[in-house]
Formats: sequence, C-alpha cells, structure tokens
Amino acid sequence: MGVLPDWMIERDVKITPFATGQHRPGVISYGVTSYGYDVRVDRHFKVFTNVWGSTVDPKHFDPKSFVDVEADFVLIPPNSFALAETVEYFEIPRDILAVCLGKSTYARCGIIVNVTPLEPEWRGRVTIEISNTTPLPAKLYSGEGIAQILFLKAEEVCKTSYADKKGKYQDQTGLTLPIVHGSDSRRGNN
Repeated sequence: MGVLPDWMIERDVKITPFATGQHRPGVISYGVTSYGYDVRVDRHFKVFTNVWGSTVDPKHFDPKSFVDVEADFVLIPPNSFALAETVEYFEIPRDILAVCLGKSTYARCGIIVNVTPLEPEWRGRVTIEISNTTPLPAKLYSGEGIAQILFLKAEEVCKTSYADKKGKYQDQTGLTLPIVHGSDSRRGNN
C-alpha cells in the first residue's frame, strides 16, 4: 500500500466540494495537502449532556444524551464529547482505504478527533467524533479544518467492498447516531 499524493487525491477520489490547500489567514486550514485532505466541520453538532441522566448505549441510543447545536461555532463542555459531520462528501474508490487523524492545531488544545476508516466504496459525509479532554470548555469553528484524511491505495482490489456488503452507514444523511442491526438503535437518527 502507498499513500496518495495531492495530485492523485484530486484525480482519483471524489470529494465535493473540493478545496485547494491554499493559505487562508485566520482560518484553521482545510483542503488538499501534500499527502492528504484536511476536512472541514459543518454547522450541525450533537453535544453530549448529562442533563437527563441517560446512559450511552450503542444498542439503545437515547437521543436525550445530547443537545443539537447549529451555529458558526460550538462550545464542547469540559471532559465532554460531540458529534459533527464534514462539509465534504466522499466517494472512496474500491482500491482505496482512507483513515482520519486529528489536526495538530486542535490536538495541541486537548481536542481529540476520531473517525473509523472510510472503507472501499463507502460514500457520504463523514461523521466525526470529537473529545474535549481538558477541564475547560473547547471552541470549534464551523467551516474550518478539523481533521486530515489519508488515502491508502491497495496493491490489489478487495473481494468485498463496503457497498457490496451494504454497509449500515452507506449514504448516511445528516449526523448519524450509532446503528446496531436487530436493535432499536436507529431511534433518534435524522
């Protein structure tokens, strides 16, 4: 496997809207980089709260576990967590696996970003998991960079892609909560 350079990302991976990696003063960077693509966080956030005393259960997810925020920025409470999605829509080719890493600007502020791999032939806007590990509120800016996606090209094409197995997060619309087939975990999805 090899990591795709900027020109191959632009040529081989569908990213909409695609942004060049130009310098934007006063903005946390986004767009294509030498060997990756820095994604932007959109305006809709689900910020976890303990107001209702809910339990986080992936099989029976209670939408009262969070509050919805749509704004130019969001404050994540100390030692808390939020879900967001990317501005960008992706179509991952069958011979590529994408992995996501947090941006150093946020990591240096104690904000950790987690995204599971984007499997071959996965499509959609990426749901991003964001943890504030600090004892202070953390501010995130909509429309600015949040994480970097790296694209790994396989030596051979996979036998079964995410589309082939009809993955549960394929073509997800809006911020998608955890799904476990055979349970009522879809409750609260939008």
